[in-house]
This record gives sequence, C-alpha cells and structure tokens, in this order.
Amino acid sequence: MTYELSRRRALQLAALGAASAVAGGVGLWRSAASRDELAASTGGGDLTMPEILASEGGLLQVHLEAAAGVRLAGQDTSALGYNGTSPGPTLRLRPGDTLQVDLANRLAEPTNLHVHGLHVSPEGNGDNVFIEVAPGETFAYEYRLPDDHPTGTFWYHPHRHGLVADQLYGGLAGAIIVASDDAEGQFDENRVLVVSDITLDEDGRVVQPSFQQRMMGREGRLLLVNGQVQPTLTGRSGARERWRVVNACSSRFLRLRLDGTEFLVLGFDGIHAREPRQQQEVVLAPGNRADLAVEVASEGRYRLLTEPYDRGGMGRMMRGGGMTSERALLAVYDVAAESTSSTPLRWEAAEVEDLRDVAVDALRELVFDVGMGGGRGMRFMIDGREFDPDRVDTEVRMGAVEEWVLRNPSPMDHPFHLHVWSFEVLDAGDGPLQAPEWRDVINIPAGREVRIRVRFADFGGRTVYHCHILDHEDLGMMSVIVAS
Repeated sequence: MTYELSRRRALQLAALGAASAVAGGVGLWRSAASRDELAASTGGGDLTMPEILASEGGLLQVHLEAAAGVRLAGQDTSALGYNGTSPGPTLRLRPGDTLQVDLANRLAEPTNLHVHGLHVSPEGNGDNVFIEVAPGETFAYEYRLPDDHPTGTFWYHPHRHGLVADQLYGGLAGAIIVASDDAEGQFDENRVLVVSDITLDEDGRVVQPSFQQRMMGREGRLLLVNGQVQPTLTGRSGARERWRVVNACSSRFLRLRLDGTEFLVLGFDGIHAREPRQQQEVVLAPGNRADLAVEVASEGRYRLLTEPYDRGGMGRMMRGGGMTSERALLAVYDVAAESTSSTPLRWEAAEVEDLRDVAVDALRELVFDVGMGGGRGMRFMIDGREFDPDRVDTEVRMGAVEEWVLRNPSPMDHPFHLHVWSFEVLDAGDGPLQAPEWRDVINIPAGREVRIRVRFADFGGRTVYHCHILDHEDLGMMSVIVAS
C-alpha cells in the first residue's frame, strides 16, 4: 500500500499558512529575514542529534552515567544528563536483541532506569522499577526483546518513586529505537526529537517548582528540543523525512502543528499504524511518542508549534483556575528549494491485534482521583489509595485478556501508563474507536472515563501502572500489579 500527500494539497496548505502569516497569525514564514537573523531571534542554532548507539550481532552493551552538569539551552548548567548530555544517547535495537546497560549513579540521591514502552520482563535486573541504585553505585540491567517485538519509538528515564519528576525534569531521558535494518530507507532524513522542559536561573541552576506547581504538575519555562531552544531543522522541498517525537516533559502536553503542511502519522507509542493517516495536529500526553512522516512541497521557513492544551486544574480546591500547556515555538523547519521528488511511501499494514471481538476474562474499574490531604496539600490516589510498594493492588492471570474502565472524577487530566504491556484503546473518552488504536499512555480527561483492553502475554512479574504527570505519580498516584 502506498501513501503520499498530494502536491496540490501541500501547496493549498502552504498557501493557507502564508495567508495566516500575512493576517498576523503564526503561519508559514516567507519574510525577507535571513537564516542568520532567524537563528539570532530564536537562539537555537542548527538542530543536533543525540549520539546513536546501535546493536551488533544481537547485542547492545551500554554504559550510562547519570550525573549533574550538562550543556543545555546553550549554556553550562547544573541540569542532569546521561554520559554528559541531555537527552542521553539514542539506543538503536532490532527485535530479538539483548540490551545490557550498566547504570552508574553519580547523583547525590538514588536513581534507577525504566525502559518506557519496551515489552520486556519487569523482574530481576530487567525493567524492574523497584530497584534502587544508590549514589556512587553501578547496576547492571539486561533486557531481552522478543523476536516479534514491535518496531517503533520508545524511551528511557528514571523511575525511583518520589524522585521521578525531579530527575526527568532535571534532564535524565533518552530515546530508544527498535527497527529493522531497512526501516529508514524510504526517508531522505531520519530525526529524533526529544521534547523536554525545564526552568533555569541566570546562573544555569535548575529552579525547583513551587508547592502548588507540584500539585498541578510542573511545566518549565524553557521548552527544549534535543536540549536546544527553538533549533532550526534544514530540509529540502519534496524530500520525505521521518520524525520520531518523544514527549519527555514531566507534565506538559504537546499539541503539535507544522504550519502549512500535514503530518502523516506512521505510529504511536512504538506501534505502527495499520494505515497511516494525515493529521494537521498530533496531541502527545507526557510519555507519548509519535512517528511522523513530513513532506513539504515548497521552500520556506515553517514553524513547528505546540498549541495550547487545557489539562484542567484544581479550581476551588486550590484557589485557582485550570492549567494550560501554553502555545510555544518548538523549532523552525528551514526548507530549501530543490527538485527532490520522493516516491510514494510503501507501507505494509502492521499486524496489530484487535481485542474488540476477543472474550474478556475480567472487567475492572480503576478510579484516578484527588482529595484533601491536610498539611500535605492534595492526595493523589488510585481507587482511594496512595502508592505503597509493599502492597499488591491488582493481580492478573498470565494470558488473560482484561477490559479496564479508567475513571477520572477529578478536575484535572491524568495520563495513564501501564508498564510492560501495551493496550488497545476502545474509547478515549469521546466514544468508541472505529479501528484498533494501541498505546502505552492514554490520557483520561477530567471528569470522564476511558476503556482499554490488555492481553497479559509473554512476561509475568511485579510492576506498576500510574499517572504520567510525574508529580502526581510521585505524590501517590501509582499502583502495583502482579501477573502470574
């Protein structure tokens, strides 16, 4: 099957973008400003890619050192990074590979590692979030990917309860790509875009959020792409690019738009789409990833934006209104005129399981809610209980298919993340879906409910599910699940 954005449609969108710019909007730029002037106004310079560490012979051995002191947003900072950079290196794997990571903790506090979205064991030295790596210690992780592991975009970050938001916000994150050898061959350019946010003072020190910002879920003043503020991507008209976008923000939602064109959505959360679809906007909750094909028909400077997203707020409970992830410029896409003409994208329909007609072994309801916590501010709970690592909240049978109703009676959104097992979304809060949609993070809108189905296959053990607004997770909105 082939997919492409028609030249006529691309030119129509470009014209609409230009008209928006003339009218005072934020559309496609066709000003007389030089590229140097544009870079000076944004301060980002050319986009840089994280180092890629790729497996060989079925094995990738990596040493990751978590430490403070990286160059971020164009300055030396006290922010955190892996191997001296934020984001850390991109880990490239194939289905069936083994990933071995020696995590050296050079922080002043405990940490650990979570390989977000990978379908691997949560036990022993696998994706075990109950491991604690003390300051000065090194821990050897090992992850064995199944031979049929989905190809797509995943990521890694710390998951030591109570410190997750601080350490991710501080800069500890990196991308993981699972791909076959020829996966990138149809694209003229392949990019990894790790989006994060942070607040730094004038001396480059990380500014910690206030008490109320933790209650709401912090958002930093600086919005970064690969550690840069508003960098420039350089492309060619007619060329096809693949953008792997990771929302590595601890609380911020991204509502992506590239003025003057449409995205062709190839996959979400590491699962390829059965059929890619064209969208003008793509919404990523914290933790979500999107694989996007981008093709611009004409030269110009295009803005990659994140539009406002209202994720709710505590209202009267916190003497304030809602929290909106604000509109911001993420990057500039500077497209030169060339006679490049990509062939239509050949797409083999992904073999994505559809659980809608499968017999369900159990039906569960999980309630994500907040309440008054006395002197501690708000309480963040699942089913009326805050996280306890020594308590098992949910027990499931290996091989079972379960349907979960995720209810959110609170006044703020809660993105739900289940470790180890991806799930099919039946209803995202606004009606049944018409085609299979697989995720490992799904937002539960304030005052609504979401329905999902999960097959607990391949790996048993003890792990967690939680809200991926990570301040909420650290404050108790997480539960323990055991599959046996």
